[in-house]
Amino acid sequence: MGDARESVRKVERGRGGPDCPVRRGADGTWEVRGYAAAREVLRATDTVQAGLGIETVEKLPARIRRPVLYQDGPGHREQRRQTARFFTPRHVDEHYRELMTRVAEEQTAALRAAGTAQLSDLGFTMAVEVVSDILGLTHSRPGLKSRLERFFPEEFGQPGLTSLRGLYWLLRQNTNWLRIHLADVRPAIRAHQKRERDDLISHLLAEGCSGAEILGECLTYAAAGMVTTREFICVAAWHLFDDPELLGRYRAAEEPERLDLLREILRLEPVVGRLSRRATAPMRVGEASIGAGELLTVFVDEANADPDVVGRDPDLLRPGRLRDLGPGPAGFAFGDGAHRCPGAAVAVLEADVLLSRLFALDGLRMTGRPRVSFKDEIGGYEIRELTVTVPRSAK
Repeated sequence: MGDARESVRKVERGRGGPDCPVRRGADGTWEVRGYAAAREVLRATDTVQAGLGIETVEKLPARIRRPVLYQDGPGHREQRRQTARFFTPRHVDEHYRELMTRVAEEQTAALRAAGTAQLSDLGFTMAVEVVSDILGLTHSRPGLKSRLERFFPEEFGQPGLTSLRGLYWLLRQNTNWLRIHLADVRPAIRAHQKRERDDLISHLLAEGCSGAEILGECLTYAAAGMVTTREFICVAAWHLFDDPELLGRYRAAEEPERLDLLREILRLEPVVGRLSRRATAPMRVGEASIGAGELLTVFVDEANADPDVVGRDPDLLRPGRLRDLGPGPAGFAFGDGAHRCPGAAVAVLEADVLLSRLFALDGLRMTGRPRVSFKDEIGGYEIRELTVTVPRSAK
């Protein structure tokens, strides 16, 4: 964690220019880069969710219930209240730790047997298994992981009807929706209709949701809970591999300190770097006057590195910077306010359960240089080609 360096970031998304907590961008969008201003925007009640493909969701018929990510207002708050029990730290520990441990041990055993693996594959397997259990997607046909990989490709195309490429992506998108519905969601619904379970699909069925609505909810949680956790695991491991002092501290620490260290990595390297809201009424953010209907974008990576809040050398790793300041040690990496990610405790614990076992292997090392690509619409990143190796005799 050497203080001689100005930054230890693995993912550089660029900076917004002159220091200014809130300013209007060239396209008219309000850019929010200060910590206090970001917290104000994300907790505001006179805003609604924007970005994240919401424009497509808004085109759905009014009779179709929107996934909770795209809801706002009293209905959204009630849905969050009813499902909050699935994500409390105590519930996560009591219901999912054993599963996380089993999956982590299976992944380390597979790595020992093969001698090499892509960490993105190991991390995705962990995330898919855990989130599937939370959702109730436990009656799938073989191949859920590969179906999700096809649904969330590294590079997206724009579906449309005016070009061959657009038609290709339209057909591909609809085919992938259908595959997951037939192979995963429909079998789960049938099983839950026969016997109720304590999971999200049972809750959605009790709410009267249709199969299409449950499919939409499951895919939303897959994006928010599976895909992002995979990237978090990869970026955390990259930091640990590259910093012997940090790795030594992680290996020697008890779980609470390890979790704090992982949250600090996530503060510095938020997987989703842009969170957007649309004002529903005139509002003030800092010194800026925002009009109704205007778009605000929070630059999470920059707000999380606001030196006025996190202290000196904001681009270095120092756990404990935000311990007593909302929304928590990871800053806005999990959002804040009404749309704060409910699965924060799940993501951090499953990352630690897997990484702590991987880094306990004798001779574990990273080979080559990981490749980073970007999802510009959310300021997100994907890390690939992070290859891990271990002597086959390692125990």
